[in-house]
Order: sequence, then structure tokens, then C-alpha cells
Amino acid sequence: MPPRATASHAAPAPDPGANGGTGGAAASNSTPEGLPRLGRIDTAVHLGFGVLMVASLVRYVMRHSPADNILVLGLAAGACLLYLAVAIQAQRARPGAPWMVALVGVWAVLVIAAPSFAWCSFALFFLCRIAFNGAAAYIAAGVTAAATAAGLFKLSDGTDLAMLLGPLAVGVMLTLVYDRIQHDAEEQRRLHAEVSLAQGQLAASERRAGTIAERERVSREIHDTVTQGLASSLLLLEAAGRAWPADAARADLGQATALLRGNLSETRNLVHELASPGLDASPLPDALLVAARQYVPAARLLVTGEPRNVPADVRHALLRVVQSAASNIKLHAAASTATVTLGFLPDAVTLDVYDDGTGFDPAAAAPPSGAGGYGLRAMRQRVEQLGGAFSVESAPGEGTIIAAQLPAAAEPEIPGEAP
Repeated sequence: MPPRATASHAAPAPDPGANGGTGGAAASNSTPEGLPRLGRIDTAVHLGFGVLMVASLVRYVMRHSPADNILVLGLAAGACLLYLAVAIQAQRARPGAPWMVALVGVWAVLVIAAPSFAWCSFALFFLCRIAFNGAAAYIAAGVTAAATAAGLFKLSDGTDLAMLLGPLAVGVMLTLVYDRIQHDAEEQRRLHAEVSLAQGQLAASERRAGTIAERERVSREIHDTVTQGLASSLLLLEAAGRAWPADAARADLGQATALLRGNLSETRNLVHELASPGLDASPLPDALLVAARQYVPAARLLVTGEPRNVPADVRHALLRVVQSAASNIKLHAAASTATVTLGFLPDAVTLDVYDDGTGFDPAAAAPPSGAGGYGLRAMRQRVEQLGGAFSVESAPGEGTIIAAQLPAAAEPEIPGEAP
């Protein structure tokens, strides 16, 4: 007789609350309480029980008289029916305790009366782990182990101590292995839940960061185009109102009209693509000069180095910096001259915007507010987000220099496009 034909003290069964109380063999894919509850393993266990039960019945009938067969066959039939009922219940929910108590009781009587059926104790071990929680699982498995050990010891006429201790020892080992598998499975589920939570938090954080970055970008675009243009137009209209109907007032009115038209065009670009196709289509030096002269008609441009194509994001940043700096000159500097210097280095491009106006103390500049103050911050953010360097040099009465340097490797020449 096989010494491993038992299930010993089972480990605590999984908490039914963890998966809604389901614990069936066939339902194991939706309630992963451990590897032994996977559908394919349970199916193999049930098939194994059937095969071993048939083999045990054949062996017993061949070795015992018909008078002995009646009781054993009745017990075997009862055990098979109870096993089938519990297995079917386990497909939908955790089997009821009375069913498992009846199955373990009938099985204990059967295996003591006919130790030939001891092999089938393996299937009963897994069924006990599925059906019971906590101490009940240990008790059910312990009863199964004790009955199997008693039957095998009886088979040896009480002379083979290994038949008594073997099933208990094997059952303990099976329980330890089962407990370890179950513990690892629970730990894996816990880690998976933590990773899923962390991934969700990271995705939410990235969405928030993306929203903030987009708001900052749109804020800079509006400041460098619409806000600056409207402020300059307002100054020109106010000056025209004070000087009206002199010729100077008409000139200011014309310039304000041109700025407003440009602002309308910029606003349409922002609505559609937040870009400036009119400036982007021209060579970079020409585009910078046009951007500066929107606010300072007398602005000059100097170019050093060999002009070349630069990346689109660098070009866009340079245009916006010049627009914002020229608007500040118009609004605050009272300058007589303004010069934009564009320099091409081997791996970078530099930009200096100089004016000889009133100047200011950069350290004492007002923080951004509803009244303004976003220009310098927006320029710095544009440059630094592209890996560049931005600085402001100024002092009261000594003019101002806005300086920026951006990394810009040479772009391939596009036929028909000016640098």
C-alpha cells in the first residue's frame, strides 16, 4: 500500500472575503487563491481521483469475497457521490461545511475498512484546502491523514510502523509545500496591486504635469503675442488721443491699427496651431527683425557667424523672446535705439537684445501679477526648457541687455528655403 496516500494538516485556507467567497476548482481562474486552485490542476486532481477510485475498486473486488464487497462498495459509492457534489459546489462557491464533514467522515470509514483506497487521499487533500478556512482545513486534513495512516497500519497487521508514520510525514510535507505556494501567490498579488496603484498614481501625476506644462506654454504664447500687442496698441491709442488731431496722432493711430491687425492674425494662429506662419516662412534674421519692428520700428539687426537653419522649436523660442523684449522696450524703456544681435556658433545660436533706455534693477523686478510682469519669466522658461541659458543685464539709467544662448546643431538644408 502506498505510504503517501494522505493529506495531512492543511494550512489555513484563504480568506473567502478576499474573493467574494469563491473557491471552486473550475472557478479558480477568477479567484486565484494559489496555484493549486488553477483550473487545469483541479481538473487533473478530479480526473486522478476518478482513475484511482476505479483502480482501487477493481483491486478490492478482485481480492475480497462478495460478502465483504457490499459494505465497501456502498461506502465507495457514497464517497464518490459526496466528492462529486462538493466538486460541483466548488465551481460556483465555497462548499458547505456539512457536505465536507460528510465526505471526510465517509472517507475515513472507507479507507480504514479498505486501505486499497488510500491513494485517493491526494484528491481529498486539495478538496479540503479549497473547502475550509483556518482551523477547519487543518482538522479535515488531519482526519483524512489519520484515517489513511490507520488503514495502512491495519493492512500491515500492525507490524509496519512506516505505514503509520509515512502518511502523516508526507502529509506534513505536502502542507508545507502548499503553504509556501499559497504565500508566494498572495505576495505576488500584493506586489501586483502595489505596482498597479503606483502606475495609476504615476499616470495621474503625468497628466497633471502635462496639464500644467500646457497651461504654462499657452500662457507664454498669449503673453508674447496678444498681451504685448494689445498693451502697445493701447499706449499708441492713448498717445493719439492726447495729440489729436495733430499728424503725430494720425501716425500713432496707424501704428496702433497695424498692431491690432497683427494681434488678430496672431490670435487666429494661436487658436489653430499656436504658431506664426507669417514669421516662420521667412529666413530667421528677417523674421527676428520683423518681430522687433512690430514694437520698435527703428530696431536694427546684426548677424554674426554663418547663417543656417535651426530647429523649429529653437526658431520659435527666438522669435518669441524678441517679440517680448521689443514689447518691453516699447512699454517701459523709453529707448532711442534698440539692436538685435543674432549669432551662429558651431553648436549653438545666441541672441542679444540691447536698448539704451531707462534700465531697471533685475533683482527688484516686480513678480508676475494681474498687472503684468510675466515677460522676463516667460522668456527665461522658453530658453531654459530647450536647454539654453538666459540672462538679463541692466541698471537704472544704463539700458538693458537681454541675452540668450540655445543649443542648435546645424539643420540640413531644405531646397528653396532660406536659412
